[in-house]
Amino acid sequence: MAVTPESKVKTKIKRTLDSMGAYFIQPVGTGFGSSGAPDIVACYKGFFIGIEAKAGKGKTTALQELNLAKIKMMGGLALVINEMNVSELRQLIETWLKEK
Repeated sequence: MAVTPESKVKTKIKRTLDSMGAYFIQPVGTGFGSSGAPDIVACYKGFFIGIEAKAGKGKTTALQELNLAKIKMMGGLALVINEMNVSELRQLIETWLKEK
């Protein structure tokens, strides 16, 4: 499988979550899953986190935005992470937790 810019972002996200001790999974889109679900679903210190990974000028779809909004409505953290902010992931999560 070719290494894409988005897969590089996902790898960095997973490394960060792993270093934090978070539980996470990367749902595989096989046609049996939920369309628009975040690329990475995590639980950290009892809180639900949905992360949509993008690369370059990649934009979220309307369905992805709807799912991220539902996560936020239910009290979870929903993030769109790309090459520009992947290095800030830990800080984004920790800052959000302090506000809880």
